[in-house]
Amino acid sequence: MGSTGVRIAIDAMGGDHAPGEIVAGALRAREELGVEVLLVGDPQQIEAALPSKTSLALVEIVPAQDAIAMDEEPLTAVRRKPKASINVAMDLVKQQKADAVFSAGHSGAAMAAALLRLGRLPGIDRPAIGTVFPTIIAGKPVLILDVGANVDCRPKFLEQFGVMGAAYSQYVLGTTEPKVGLLNIGEEESKGNDAAVKAHQLLSENSQINFIGNAEGRDVLSGRFDVIVCDGFTGNVLLKFAEAVGGVILQILREELPQGLNGQIGTALLKPNLKRIKQRMDHAEHGGALLLGVAGVCFIGHGSSQAPSIFNAIRMAKEAVDNQVLQRIQTQYQILHRESS
Repeated sequence: MGSTGVRIAIDAMGGDHAPGEIVAGALRAREELGVEVLLVGDPQQIEAALPSKTSLALVEIVPAQDAIAMDEEPLTAVRRKPKASINVAMDLVKQQKADAVFSAGHSGAAMAAALLRLGRLPGIDRPAIGTVFPTIIAGKPVLILDVGANVDCRPKFLEQFGVMGAAYSQYVLGTTEPKVGLLNIGEEESKGNDAAVKAHQLLSENSQINFIGNAEGRDVLSGRFDVIVCDGFTGNVLLKFAEAVGGVILQILREELPQGLNGQIGTALLKPNLKRIKQRMDHAEHGGALLLGVAGVCFIGHGSSQAPSIFNAIRMAKEAVDNQVLQRIQTQYQILHRESS
């Protein structure tokens, strides 16, 4: 059992497999991580998804009258449905009844609810969605942000992403002096559009981060960088492409393994290696993406998330709370503002 006391509010109605897979992942997190689980949504559906009556004692069910569908316009739906599960879950964090929130539902609605309910951290102009990618170096992930919160970014937004990403990489992912890069079309500081050139200058001058320059597309998975910042349009394209490539590689491995008896023997021998390959490439191992920059720990999962992914998202949320990521980001900005004044 991990340390107790961390309370996670979970949108039990969000996602393609809600509430069944959400409940299964939450129960595993309760048992293995020792977190307190608050399942937000329709009590009848949540109770029906529990495997036994005894498991009811392991969770707290918080009623919500509504849910936001994937095809709804996020900001309108969040405002029109104040008692929707994602809003109720955010309110639990705002009221300090929970330490973090997780949703695998409408990501736009989750971000809108976080901004309206929790607000932004002082000094942050725009929140960013950060997600972890594997690299060619085992055990050395790279954090990419933003992957969808902001289609267009001013240079100072990218600088803020670098500060937030470095704090998360250091205190949650355990990276010593994270190396920060700016996604660009070349290594030279003069490369890219006007926003990229100005962002490069701001990042270079920021004493709170270890900025080592531009990162080209080929550098993303090289292990050279620990944090890479970009606008949400580019980051989201990168994220979806990487997920597709991972799936293609795994499928090719399955198809190319020898068939018949020899193939079965060979596959059995390779099983541990194949399992490790899947763990390094599967997004479910990371659970979701952290919405950095809002005044609360908020994780957003894939709509297709199943129990293992839910468990890992809760694990990462717990680590963010345990390592006081929000407080550390605020401290970084306070130091930066004192130095610049």
